[in-house]
Amino acid sequence: MTPPKATIRPAVHADLKAVSDIYAHYVHHTVATFDETPRSAADWGQWLDDLTGRGLPFLVAEVSGAVAGFAYAGPWRPKPAYQYAVEDTIYLAPDATGRGLGTALLSPLITEATRAGRRQMIAVIADTGSDASAALHRRFGFADAGRLTAVGHKHGRWIDTLLMQRPLSEPGPDHERGLPPAERRR
Repeated sequence: MTPPKATIRPAVHADLKAVSDIYAHYVHHTVATFDETPRSAADWGQWLDDLTGRGLPFLVAEVSGAVAGFAYAGPWRPKPAYQYAVEDTIYLAPDATGRGLGTALLSPLITEATRAGRRQMIAVIADTGSDASAALHRRFGFADAGRLTAVGHKHGRWIDTLLMQRPLSEPGPDHERGLPPAERRR
């Protein structure tokens, strides 16, 4: 597999129509997402602003001047105790799959989430019958953390989700390594 020449960069508002179109494909035609209504470009704009306001990465893969995929690290759960855990999300344009763009996006996503002071990255992968997403995550050190059976129902079928987890930074002896500098003991 020869990956296309891709530029991986932070998403900007001008990218969000393409992001919306890519995601809409998965909403309408797959069970990779449990959303049943696509998000508008304006919705994506609010999400981009929220993530960047939290210091979290939202990246796009650009190939030949067009957005061919996107990835972001979003909050794992809304409760404060989960603030150092993020969930990764990666979607590729339907004609851009299987060419190495997932790898090209996940590597810098992990780096940027680590720089943002997060300690754990979690992948929630719908069991679509393909192992591609799980295999991608395993290549980056994610380990199986569990399976939730028949938790989603979409397109007339019940879907399991595979949970995978990867440490971004290890706690030090005082369990503070990985905290943002402002929260470390001096």
